[in-house]
Amino acid sequence: MKLTRKFLGATAVLTLTTGAALADPALIYDMGGKFDRSFNEMAFTGATRWAEETGGEFRDIELQSEAQREQAIRRFAESGYNPVVMTGFSMATPLEVVAADYPDTTFVIIDGVVDLPNVRSVIFSEQEGSYLVGLLAGMATETDNVSFVGGMDVPLIRAFACGYAQGAVAANDDVNVIVNYTGTTPAAWNDPVRGSEITAAQISQGSDVVFAAAGGTGVGVLQRAVDDGILSIGVDSNQNYLHPGQVLTSMMKRVDNAVFSAFESGPGMETGLHVMDLAAGGVGWADDEHNAELISDEMRAAVSSAQEAIAAGELAVHDYRSDSSCPISVE
Repeated sequence: MKLTRKFLGATAVLTLTTGAALADPALIYDMGGKFDRSFNEMAFTGATRWAEETGGEFRDIELQSEAQREQAIRRFAESGYNPVVMTGFSMATPLEVVAADYPDTTFVIIDGVVDLPNVRSVIFSEQEGSYLVGLLAGMATETDNVSFVGGMDVPLIRAFACGYAQGAVAANDDVNVIVNYTGTTPAAWNDPVRGSEITAAQISQGSDVVFAAAGGTGVGVLQRAVDDGILSIGVDSNQNYLHPGQVLTSMMKRVDNAVFSAFESGPGMETGLHVMDLAAGGVGWADDEHNAELISDEMRAAVSSAQEAIAAGELAVHDYRSDSSCPISVE
């Protein structure tokens, strides 16, 4: 297996050998770094699994500045990589510009929607997975206060928060849900110090379970929870292992499956909108040896029941993105 990578500096120019990797796939990570232990790392995991199982090669790039988004997409397309997969809603605008110029290249955007014939847009039902971990938080809290630390304040992350709040209230009528966001720019995904500070403030308000949906910033959230003796909930990848016995669970968002599927399908894949919901295995929760002692039989039964109801369409979790509102009041 050979994994070839190019790391870009803030002002670097991406240079690739034209035609050198014809039909090899490429992967562009969102801001926050490939090894953010969350969203981007799940994408890398999917690409690596594809390479290990097929013996194929792929190219991947970590962006260091907003200006590199369009440049990276365009250079990969010019050099013959196909498909070109990218993570993060912030890639949507540059992809709209570039994809039209390369009709013979297939592009995949994860967490964004671009309506062009050569683009597969993959989105997740984050509210459903967040509902499940919210149920667990509502059952685990001893103070009737749980909290949420989001990264960039955008509708996507508000969908996480709203789903979490719905689950918490479903489990505990008395629960109070505290919600804060790290910032309004992409820098919000990679600020663990700020994440720690916000968590400390939430703990001072009584929170004893905190859910982080903030990319690399979430590492600071989970660490503060450990330092102050409360439970935390990870996101995207299974982060239970980071602090065994102290991470209640993780809201799994199977970005790895989305990348693997795109690489496996290749240039001739079906394009258009692809929704990865709970029924399709796109979201879920992590239950393993690292949190086994934290999850009671009653909690597992409650989550299992909710999963079945959601998958069967018997329980609808409101999606904030549908009307920019949440049925649960959050502070």
